[in-house]
Amino acid sequence: MYVLDMFSRKSKLPAPGEALPGRPEPIETADAHFVSGRPLKGPFPEGLESAMFGLGCFWGAERALWQAPGVYVTAVGYAGGQTPNPTYQEVCTGMTGHNEVVLVVFDPKATSYEALLKLFFESHNPTQGMRQGNDVGTQYRSGVYVFGEDQRRAAEAAKAAYQTALGEAGHRAPITTEIVDAPTFYYAEPYHQQYLAKNPSGYCGLGGTGVSCPVGLGVASAA
Repeated sequence: MYVLDMFSRKSKLPAPGEALPGRPEPIETADAHFVSGRPLKGPFPEGLESAMFGLGCFWGAERALWQAPGVYVTAVGYAGGQTPNPTYQEVCTGMTGHNEVVLVVFDPKATSYEALLKLFFESHNPTQGMRQGNDVGTQYRSGVYVFGEDQRRAAEAAKAAYQTALGEAGHRAPITTEIVDAPTFYYAEPYHQQYLAKNPSGYCGLGGTGVSCPVGLGVASAA
């Protein structure tokens, strides 16, 4: 009974007033990307843009995204909840409301936001609600956190197109991906940043449906 109650609690976002209090100051994080050496918090070169995605455990999600063409730097963290400056242990209780997310800084002259959306949808199963595979809880929900209306329109269009593609492939479950304005991003602890580069045999629960997402085939042209 305790196990069932625990999973039930972790699969529901905390109501207002239930979330953990957090803290006023940011927790410690890394200064530079372990693979590229670029600063995680900038300053970034002029002309780069940001994207934010949640697609399950952020270890594997970040690796998929930092390896994508046109990506300048990535960082993992927490977003979409109520608790300010949460720790990983707090997020894992299900009482912060946060999702495990990846912040992506990319060059729109070398790739497109649609290409990142294609990678996002194909890299996980966006129909599972508050879980991803064996990882259960609100921190593993599918989410696109948009910076502006252009990203919102692109994300909504990609979601609709992928829903059609899934249906044609025999997957009837609806996509549960939340598409909302980008909330405050809280950087995760140093050991989480680029975890699978530091621990190549570490856990990666990333896995898609095997269905191609019919967006993002082009590359943005230079302005």
